[in-house]
Amino acid sequence: MPKDQSIQSILIIGSGPIIIGQACEFDYSGSQAARSLREEGIRVVLINDNPATIMTDPVTADKVYLLPLTVESIVQVLEEQEIDAVLPTMGGQTALNLAIEAGKQGVWEKYHTRLIGVDLDAIELTENREAFRQHMIDIGLSVAPSRIANSFLEGKEAAQEIGFPLVIRPSYTLGGTGGGFVHREDQFDAALRRGLSMSPTHEVLVEKAVLGWKEFELELLRDAKDNVVIICTVENLDPMGIHTGDSITVAPAMTLSDTAYQQMRDEAMQAMRSLGNFAGGCNIQFALDPETEKLIVIEINPRVSRSSALASKATGYPIAKIAAKLAIGYSLDELKNQITQNTSAYFEPTLDYVIVKMPRWDFEKFQGSDHQLGLQMKSVGEVMAIGRTFPEALQKACQSLENNRMGLGADMKEWIRTADILERLENPSEDRIFRVKDALRLGVPEKTIHKLTRIDPWFIRQIKKLVKLEQKLMRYNVPEDIEEDFLRELKEVGYSDAQIAWLMRVDEQEVAAHRKKLGIRRTYKMVDTCAAEFEAQTPYFYSTFDQENESIPTEKKKIIVLGSGPNRIGQGIEFDYCCVHGLIAIKEAGYESIMINCNPETVSTDFDVADKLYFEPVFWEHLEEILELEKPEGVIVQLGGQTALKIAAKLHEQGIPIIGTSFPNMDLAEDRGAFSDLLKELGIPYPDYGVARDADEALAVARRTGYPVLVRPSYVLGGQRMRIVINDDELERHVLSIFKHLPDNRVLIDHFLERAKEAEIDAICDGDEVHIMGIMEHIEPAGVHSGDSAAVLPTYSLSVEAVATMVEYAEQLAKALHIKGLINIQFAIKDNKVFVIEANPRASRTTPFIAKAYQVPYLNIATKVMMGTHKLKDFDIKPRPGGFAIKVPVFSFDKFPNVDKNLGPEMKSTGEAIRYIRDLSDPFFRELDRQRYMYLTR
Repeated sequence: MPKDQSIQSILIIGSGPIIIGQACEFDYSGSQAARSLREEGIRVVLINDNPATIMTDPVTADKVYLLPLTVESIVQVLEEQEIDAVLPTMGGQTALNLAIEAGKQGVWEKYHTRLIGVDLDAIELTENREAFRQHMIDIGLSVAPSRIANSFLEGKEAAQEIGFPLVIRPSYTLGGTGGGFVHREDQFDAALRRGLSMSPTHEVLVEKAVLGWKEFELELLRDAKDNVVIICTVENLDPMGIHTGDSITVAPAMTLSDTAYQQMRDEAMQAMRSLGNFAGGCNIQFALDPETEKLIVIEINPRVSRSSALASKATGYPIAKIAAKLAIGYSLDELKNQITQNTSAYFEPTLDYVIVKMPRWDFEKFQGSDHQLGLQMKSVGEVMAIGRTFPEALQKACQSLENNRMGLGADMKEWIRTADILERLENPSEDRIFRVKDALRLGVPEKTIHKLTRIDPWFIRQIKKLVKLEQKLMRYNVPEDIEEDFLRELKEVGYSDAQIAWLMRVDEQEVAAHRKKLGIRRTYKMVDTCAAEFEAQTPYFYSTFDQENESIPTEKKKIIVLGSGPNRIGQGIEFDYCCVHGLIAIKEAGYESIMINCNPETVSTDFDVADKLYFEPVFWEHLEEILELEKPEGVIVQLGGQTALKIAAKLHEQGIPIIGTSFPNMDLAEDRGAFSDLLKELGIPYPDYGVARDADEALAVARRTGYPVLVRPSYVLGGQRMRIVINDDELERHVLSIFKHLPDNRVLIDHFLERAKEAEIDAICDGDEVHIMGIMEHIEPAGVHSGDSAAVLPTYSLSVEAVATMVEYAEQLAKALHIKGLINIQFAIKDNKVFVIEANPRASRTTPFIAKAYQVPYLNIATKVMMGTHKLKDFDIKPRPGGFAIKVPVFSFDKFPNVDKNLGPEMKSTGEAIRYIRDLSDPFFRELDRQRYMYLTR
């Protein structure tokens, strides 16, 4: 069926600020859909209030509305734009809920706007737990025994009828919010009350728990002709009972019999076709009894889901892009496979590799939180790794997590107390996969591990093979004794040189040198959707240890951009925005752009954003071999946050050019002690400080500077382990805690400026000239992390003299640090005196916000300045005048009911929104300013 010619303009609804359960995977989906529709000549209008995304950038849509996601905002857009259709399936649950509410209020009917890619009745059916359960039964599919409850009494009756253990699933919530398992009757009342209170309709499903069953997900696409294609089958390594967002997942499915797989395919297609008449994406989750292979349907999302981004990156099949084209009338057989260009989109992807997704948690940011995993999602990000085998992909995923792991164990972080390990296996938390390895290493039987974890024995056996390889390796004394075949075998199952070195108690360089001498090097394989059955031209690669290399370097000059790895608090989607703009600028300057990243949720890891994509850990051993293969002109580290910046030292040590600011100057800004010395030399005021290497030195510094003091380690992200302390006892406890978790660090102790205002400047320097991008004033006073503070652009209460002084200091610092590219400087202002707190010689969390607020392509400009192809004078920079833009932090405290919600020096927000106001009399601003007053008067 050809494209619907009556659709000339489409409104895409975004997902809003990043929260746990709805993260940047919808930025990826929305951006891909917008590009897909614009290819068809359709005018795309987009509404979203997240300033950190590529989705809300002018490069994505013809018109972007940075407005709150409310029905009133939708009406405003429809009043101002001629909109033929709305696509609400690319913005997660937020967009769907908004579309449903607007429909109930008659908005779509009033403005003659069609909903495409979705059937609202299907959404209502799948969100209404009781209606969904009955529908599945009606079409002959199995579900777990359950009852709906709208009151406490009904819930008690349901529990009595079904029996324990039970699952409570609130209706219309995101990421499993309010849900959980109830194993005993005495736990039920509190869990039921919580579930009812979290549901917007005061409704829960009380369901029989199928604990220990295996969990699978299928990603499907359906067109208007009722053709259905299954893109990917994903297996959860963790059994039922852990939210799929918190589970390690594997594709293709590893332990599924052919009979069960075919039944699952048939039931998935039957279920999708039964859900009304819509063309687009669908995600279906199944549970399978490992003893009988009985299959039950858990839930269905008839839209592009959180897992769609993962499935797209795992297979190379652009789900959101194809779903958008299906929504405007195309059928699957009319669309080309974007990778091969000679097969249709109706051709199901085939994988000749294994992918492993591992979640990334940030529990240390949520003091007092329960680390045990369950039905409620708690992870803040994820990584994906690709390998030829499951062990290789698993170890690469561990290396990608940005938590100082060198792989799956064998890296100084093993546990040795059997009782502690067994307890961790039975009560899953973020490190359970590492504890499985520890248990096997200590000789715990595979059957015992299976009984405690319900992880399929196949996965346990795969990890057991690693343990046996390590036992064999420890018989060798020096790397030179290891035979080529055995060393190759170790590398083929994902061992890093650092792991091998630790097991042998030798230096990592000795292992690397021996490996290279034997000619054991990584080769690169193409992700082509078809297991090499058809020729493909995709520039999307992963590494393995194979004989044939499929990544052939070109003769063009090239620049590599290092990505920011998994999302976590303090380093989120805003750095992916920066990376994407960097890649665009590199192409415009005539260079080949190469991206290295391991985050499947992002736009930067889409197969056609860079000229070449390496889906690899941002981990030195992996980077080194890509650099040796590609021989780039240099590497950009300024755009990937602290992840990329931490690699700069190694690049500098190896003599690899860093594009933009040099490593010594970046290091000077990052080293808190050295930076304070620079401020002293320049005559720039800063809080009195000292550097300590142990608790005694810390106490001496604090007595000299006077309490309260701000205690912080060097080289950290998001205010990690920063605290304000007021006496010797607090200081001693906190300093010892820092050295326990960061043993090689130094601690900086600043006198804390009470009741000071805080502000920050983002700037670009080309070596000669400094351009001030924006000056933001925080609503909360100094002491609240800048990421957790609302901020106003431009300033609203600082004096003209204070602002002029900030600009003067920013220009001085940019030149003293020889900045070539971006810098962010944070200030405290007390009694109209300006103090410099810190400088970040890279893109900051606020860079995308300022670019959106002023509508200036600052990242494009900054990247060209870094590369040296342009000077600032080459650009006509004209910020959008008028009004104020407010950055509003967003938190996910609802996932952690017992967490400390007080704001302080350590960042806790998961995302941000943007609001525009004309003047300071706006009620929205007045409420924020009132909050500031409350902080100051505590």
